[in-house]
Amino acid sequence: MTSSHSSTQFSDTISAIVEDNVMLITIDNPPVNAVSASVRQGLMAALDQAETTDTIQGVVITGAGNTFVAGADIKEFGQPVTEPTLPQVTQRLANFGKTIIAAVNGAALGGGAEIAIACHGRVASEKSIFGMPEVKLGLVPGAGGTQRLPRMIAVDIALDMIGTGRTLKSVECLEIGLIDELADEDTLIAHAKNASLKPAPKRVTPQYDAQKFANIKTGILRKSRGQNAPRQAVELVEQAKQIDLNEGLAQERQIFLQLRDSDEAKALRHVFLAERMAKKPAMLEGSSPKDVKVLGIVGMGLMGSGIIVSALNAGYQVIGVEQTEEAALAGHQRILGLLEKNLQSGRLSADAFERQKKALTIAGNLESLGVADLVIEAVFDDLEVKVKLFQALDQIIRANAILATNTSYLNPDEIAAATLYPQRVIGMHFFSPAHIMRLVEVIHTGKSDLQAVATGFAVANKMRKLPILSGVIEGFIGNSIFSAYRREAEFLLEDGAYPQDIDAALEDYGFAMGLFAVYDMAGLEIAWAKRKREALTRDPQLRYVKIADQLCELGRFGQKSGLGWYRYTQGKREIDPVVTDLIDAARSEKNITPHKFSREQIQQRLLQAMQTQGNLLLGNGIAASASNIDLVMINGYGFPAHKGGPMFACAIDE
Repeated sequence: MTSSHSSTQFSDTISAIVEDNVMLITIDNPPVNAVSASVRQGLMAALDQAETTDTIQGVVITGAGNTFVAGADIKEFGQPVTEPTLPQVTQRLANFGKTIIAAVNGAALGGGAEIAIACHGRVASEKSIFGMPEVKLGLVPGAGGTQRLPRMIAVDIALDMIGTGRTLKSVECLEIGLIDELADEDTLIAHAKNASLKPAPKRVTPQYDAQKFANIKTGILRKSRGQNAPRQAVELVEQAKQIDLNEGLAQERQIFLQLRDSDEAKALRHVFLAERMAKKPAMLEGSSPKDVKVLGIVGMGLMGSGIIVSALNAGYQVIGVEQTEEAALAGHQRILGLLEKNLQSGRLSADAFERQKKALTIAGNLESLGVADLVIEAVFDDLEVKVKLFQALDQIIRANAILATNTSYLNPDEIAAATLYPQRVIGMHFFSPAHIMRLVEVIHTGKSDLQAVATGFAVANKMRKLPILSGVIEGFIGNSIFSAYRREAEFLLEDGAYPQDIDAALEDYGFAMGLFAVYDMAGLEIAWAKRKREALTRDPQLRYVKIADQLCELGRFGQKSGLGWYRYTQGKREIDPVVTDLIDAARSEKNITPHKFSREQIQQRLLQAMQTQGNLLLGNGIAASASNIDLVMINGYGFPAHKGGPMFACAIDE
């Protein structure tokens, strides 16, 4: 037996220590131990020594800190891959002559999961998670994941992990045979060392449920909506049941390289990197947020209840306020209903459910908000109502507490100007349903101090939202661009397209649902009321399409009335000749000769309208970057992520 405690550095990110005949290799590439060139080179060098040193009988690989390996190094995205490649590393691990055990001390994602499954065995801590999220970046696992995983666990479960990018907790992984043993964090390495001194376990691929496999496949393909990576992932996993491992690995690598250079992968990498940048805007560098422990939410309707649930999930103490005790009680029941759904679905444990119930206080008056660090209003979107509320809060909350308006269209500058401390007023525009939608536009007014804005970002981040910085303009970033998009779609109606043509073009592009079908689902009357309010101030010289108004005048308010842009027979959407006639009449009235548009022409006109408005927002300093605009449209308005957002898509086309 040998015992040596000296550490050898094989690269900047890989070190190893030999003790009791076992080489313990540690990956140390903060913050997430990403598989960089240095990691790959260091692993190969360490394995060289382990292979040629007779006294080393087993090998353990682990990660420094709280992560095993959380995927590829984003700094290498789009760069030529240097050797050794990750497939070369995983092949070396799988074929190594001595037992190699992965001591998984945290997240094993993407390439990290592929390293772990290439090892001969896996011991994991209870906090570990496993996943192959490559499809979310327009890729498939490219270092053996699509071929080794289906040979290790039931192929239907492997398909679900690879085709959806779903992550599994270590307890689940033990149940399905992905890991061999669970260990406490303190004993993880010791258990892995013991396992490495034994022969590599022989594995038999478990039986799988063919019907379940077929259902999962159908679901993946249905949700992919034109994306290539999920389809390729399905095909590779299916092949793993039928062909030789080496042949499967070669096919996987070929497809991975094709996808890596595709527009789809470039778009999804753009989105991934854009999110990292958006959460830490340059404007807020050096600005520290306030410490927020107690959140006040005024308004407990659908929006307010959703914000409250998000705040409770984030661990805040929450005070929910309504105008009356009766309204507060109704809001409380609504919130409890949402929490119970989370409990029933497994998203919330029984203990967490009880903690969140205790963290919520409700009231029928504003006085209880005196202890709040941040108050978010979610009341009716009326300027007078919001101004009166903020003026009342001026007399109740502390002078250093922050006020946030959840308005969609009103001017936060006007709201702030009516308060005692305009510098503490910001906008936090949540999207409905707020407990599900990720997007929050954080608005800096002309007077907002940076600490207030930084606090809005910190709170949104803690709620696991995606905060996007916006200046003040009607509709902020999202609704401003959506208005241009909607307007262009209506121009297309007059110019020769019909609702079904536009919706088909959008769905073909990757939207889950066409624009006019969405209108019908949401209801047409709210937008109609807004247009009627704006009619007196609308510039008569600007082009205006009145077809939507005419539909509402006929009582066609969408699905709820059975008639909208379409008619609905037993819930089925159908083209309605009445709408066709209205559109034809509108063209005749304006002497417009209709043109026939291809799907590509419709797509390009709508994209161009979004980009033009986006460029206006950039020029006026409303949006900090084009990528922020892309994130808003993807996360708030259903723009297909695999197209990268309207700004990215237009730049690619140019």
